[in-house]
Amino acid sequence: MYRWTLKNKKVDYKNMSSQLRLSQEVCRILVNRDITSRQNIMEYLHPTFEHLHDPRSMLDMEKAVNRIIQGIKTSESFRIISDYDVDGVISCFTLLKALKRCGAKVDYAIPHRVNDGYGINKRMVKEAKEDNVDVIITCDNGISAFDAVEFAHSLGITMIITDHHQVTYELLEDGTKRFRKPNAYAIVNPHQENCAYPFKQLCGAGVVFKLIQLLYHSLHLPKNEALDFIQYTAIATVCDIVDLVGENRIIVKNGLELLKATENQGIKELLKVNNQDIDKITAYTLGFIIGPCINAAGRLDSSNKAVELLSSEEHESAILIANELYQFNAERKELTETGLEQIIQKIEKTELKEQKVKVIYHEDIHESVAGIIAGRVKDRYHLPTIILTDSGGMAKGSARSIEPYNIYENLSICRELLEKFGGHSMAAGLSVQKSNIALLRHKLNEEFSLSEEEIIPKLIIDAFMSIDRVNKRLIQELDFLEPFGKGNRKPCFGDKNIGLMRGRILGSKGNVLSLKLISSTLHIHDGIFFGDIEKFNEYIIEQFGKEELHKLYNGMQNNIQLDIAYYPKLNYYNGNEKIQMNILHMK
Repeated sequence: MYRWTLKNKKVDYKNMSSQLRLSQEVCRILVNRDITSRQNIMEYLHPTFEHLHDPRSMLDMEKAVNRIIQGIKTSESFRIISDYDVDGVISCFTLLKALKRCGAKVDYAIPHRVNDGYGINKRMVKEAKEDNVDVIITCDNGISAFDAVEFAHSLGITMIITDHHQVTYELLEDGTKRFRKPNAYAIVNPHQENCAYPFKQLCGAGVVFKLIQLLYHSLHLPKNEALDFIQYTAIATVCDIVDLVGENRIIVKNGLELLKATENQGIKELLKVNNQDIDKITAYTLGFIIGPCINAAGRLDSSNKAVELLSSEEHESAILIANELYQFNAERKELTETGLEQIIQKIEKTELKEQKVKVIYHEDIHESVAGIIAGRVKDRYHLPTIILTDSGGMAKGSARSIEPYNIYENLSICRELLEKFGGHSMAAGLSVQKSNIALLRHKLNEEFSLSEEEIIPKLIIDAFMSIDRVNKRLIQELDFLEPFGKGNRKPCFGDKNIGLMRGRILGSKGNVLSLKLISSTLHIHDGIFFGDIEKFNEYIIEQFGKEELHKLYNGMQNNIQLDIAYYPKLNYYNGNEKIQMNILHMK
């Protein structure tokens, strides 16, 4: 169930359309995303490198870069310690490549997802000391690694933290936050209280990219070499689900173009093994094809394999590792589906179904897919979800949340029940004693304050627009607004009283519904629906009767009439081009 919400901001769209030479519908989309000033509009429509911010305005950035340069000049030994997800892998690879280019003596280490858990730890610091490492640089982690950083400090290792996660804080009784940071030489994280950097939504690889920018500038290396890293940063930006606005939009928009001409053997082979055309690479390709394969390495083996793939210069080596990651991802999918089925059964058969915060412990869940399953359960029930599983006698897992519910802040309230936690408003990782799971579940549900209306997912309609008004030019203007994702959602239009003339179920899995739509002016249009066809059939029977559904699938005149939410696209098939309405929801 969705609650349709129409965005209806009062603006002179006719005048705006005339000035920008864009359709009124596209102007409405810009306004609905609060892109209203001329500068913001120009940056959004033309996300060029010139609009990237000066990295020097990020707190401790110059301090970190100067220390790195000093270490390079004195032949100190560097070690990069990153996270094991896509953002961490990309951060590690880009910084490794950049430091080598600058002449640094550098290697890397990535914690094992199951054996180590998230982030740098004392064992890794101890190993670094044994290997005579002088400087550790963290990527996509470190902001909450108090013990590990203190240990490194005691051993005489210089710690430079680059991260983008929430700075650890305690909520005081008066509602204010008391922030705490590790005792590192430099902390480069735009979320720090006194950081003046104007864009806060960078992913971990985005923060690393800014460091590379300044490092190359300081060492007088070609600017274009630094900008080339944007192709990799784009992958992490999409996969880490940060808002695709501001600098992130610049990174992804330009990164996609750079990827189409990439010389990286690993990426080319990864696309090939997934039957993807490099010339047609999109944000979807990054988030749902490349990203899961990179992630699968850290889930089922070691993230080092993903770094090796990206670093591969030999064709045969790239083919071998790409195929290995593809197989890991296939295995990951199977583990996810099995685990999800077990969790859904557990919810449906117990009191968990009635609880607003789903805290579920299931020891058979593979720890590496707990976060994916939490996300799938969250999507199904549209409620914050925590999936926990056994990890050496401790319960360990991941949380995924909905927009109105800040999971990090709510876990902060339960800090005394947790062994360890970290993350941000929409996702978190945590460890908890098994004896505290019931207490955690109770406290989170007791503190839950969202109303029933607030937890109903919203379907935001940008404008009600007759499907008769859709033309090729409008679709091309909409395509120009890509990439879409969090913070820059795909536009959604609504139209009322649409008849359904004929329906055909397509696809090898029978999961695509092709429709002939009849507008209120009796014009015929093509429609396509990728949703739950079984639920669609049940809904039509409930509203109009079984006979009407039979008529629909047999191309007979019927009485079905619906309101639709849609997004128009050009469909190319057998050399032909036609306009098609992608139906997002019907009621």
